[in-house]
Formats: sequence, C-alpha cells, structure tokens
Amino acid sequence: MPFTIVRSDITKMKVDAVVNAANTELQMGGGVCGSIFKAAGARELQAACDRLSPIKTGEAVITDGFKLNAKFIIHAAGPVYRDGKSGEEALLHSCYKNSLKLAVENSCDSIAFPLISSGIYGYPKEEALRVATAAIDEFLSDNDMNIYLVVFDKNAFAVSKKLLGAVQSHIDENYVDERYDASYERVLLEAERVTLKAPKAAAAAAVVLHGLHDIVGRLDEPFSVTLLKLIDAKGKVDSEIYKRANIDRKLFSKIRTTKNYTPSKKTAVALAIALELSLPETEDLLERAGYALSKSVKFDVIVEYFIKSGKYDIFEINEVLFYHDQQLLGM
Repeated sequence: MPFTIVRSDITKMKVDAVVNAANTELQMGGGVCGSIFKAAGARELQAACDRLSPIKTGEAVITDGFKLNAKFIIHAAGPVYRDGKSGEEALLHSCYKNSLKLAVENSCDSIAFPLISSGIYGYPKEEALRVATAAIDEFLSDNDMNIYLVVFDKNAFAVSKKLLGAVQSHIDENYVDERYDASYERVLLEAERVTLKAPKAAAAAAVVLHGLHDIVGRLDEPFSVTLLKLIDAKGKVDSEIYKRANIDRKLFSKIRTTKNYTPSKKTAVALAIALELSLPETEDLLERAGYALSKSVKFDVIVEYFIKSGKYDIFEINEVLFYHDQQLLGM
C-alpha cells in the first residue's frame, strides 16, 4: 500500500529507510530519536551524525541504518511548536518533503515516518497529522513509494474530534450487532410474503429464477470492465485513480489486464472512493466483485458515512478507520 498508518515500534520496521525525528545538532535525544539511536547502535550512529551536523530546522540528512532492519536512517529536524504563527507548518512540511527527496535519491522503495515534532517539541498532534498527510499526498501524486506513518499507540495519534463525533453518531444510528443483519431479515420477510401469495413450489421456483436473473445480470460485466468504464465516464486517467485509491501501479495493472481478477474488498472500496461514486454506484461496483456493504460490519458503516457525506479523502477515511481498529483502504 502506498501510504498506511501502522501501530508499531519504528525501530522494528522492515523498510528501506526509517526517519528519525532529530534535533539540529543530530545528537542522541529522547523519545523516537533515542530509541532509534539505541537500536541502531548509539556510538556508530552518533559518529556518522557528527560528520553531518549541524543542520537547519526543516532539513534532512541520511546515514546508514547500522543495526536496524532499514538500510538507511534519514534524520529530519522538526520545528519546536510555539504559536503556529512562526513558520512551524512550512518547516514541518519541509521535513517530510526533504526526507522523501533523500529517499528517492537513494533508490528507496519504502520509508517509515514517526509523527515528527508531535512529542516533546509540542506540535499539536491533530495539526502534525494534517501536515504529514498533506506532504505525503503531495509526494505520491508524482511518485511511487510505500510510505508508513508509525505510531506506538493511539495516544500518539489524533484525529479531528468533530469528525470522530460525526462518524460515531452515524455508527450509533446505523451499526447493528454482528450476530444480526437487517438485510438478511428483509430477505426472509420477502420470502415469507411470496410464499403466502403462491403455492410453495411455485414460490420457490420464482425466487430461484429471480435470483438467477440477478446473478446472471451481474456476471455479464466483470469488475474490471465496469471499473474502466467508470474511469472513462468520470473523465479520469488510470494514474489519477490508483493514486487516489492508495494502491500501487502494479496492483492496478493486474486489475486492468486480468478480466476475471477479483480485488480485495478494501481495494474495491478504495477505487469507489477514488472515483467519488455515490452509495448506489459503490454498491453496484462492489457487487461485481462479489461484495456488499453491511450494517453489521463497522468498516462498512464508516465507509458509508464518508460516501453519504461526500467526503472522498482516502487519507482522512483511513485515519478514522485506524482509530476504530479497522483495516485501511487501499492495497
């Protein structure tokens, strides 16, 4: 997946580059910085950093990864938060931009970031997250790379309280217990209604024929064909859609060229989000891959909220899904 949020220890990430939330002197500090130094080998890493220091706030430099699973450590000096009016946002954005630039220059295919400046530097977590996702989104519009935002636990991660409240209200109104699916009850009631109006055998035959008609109709056009037609109808190009869907080019190519290929549900939903489909359009596209949205699945109810609200920012959706411990959209 091009961009995903994971709950993990950044020092254990198996990526090409890990980003260190550094100070301008590149000295071993506390928090994420201290953990990375200790895991990499403090003496060796400090010696490498001493040859590159000092750097300016917003800048980034690269060293070997030493004992980490990563090939490289990119050291980015984040801003200390004062009042939000002292250029902090531009400097924080530069941390991500310059780190990603170094990753490209060193042929990295994957990189893991902490939420820079959100610890002892005092940057409000919600704002730090917004800057991080904006910078990463900007980069991915022109580049392909697997990017991870690593948080140790939910306390180190913040989503808009207003948005969470709206989503929770939607969940409270629409989510049903996993043991009970209202759509299944509707099917049973419909079957009972038909049975009361006709002899049992005739009713059964009618239900079977109706079901077969619906299935054959859906199978006439596979998921990939419908997807490509939708892309053309929306006046979009392939690269715009797979990037907006947070899936990589190789997976999209497989969907495009393999007629009967069935993507995962989260990938199918991500493509619907990228195309900004309405709820009926989304349900139709999902049906062609053999999926449906259910009131008994929290992931589905959350996705439904965003579609009904006309909110199609996949990063924002994934932030809420992450908060609710759901799988993320994309590959």
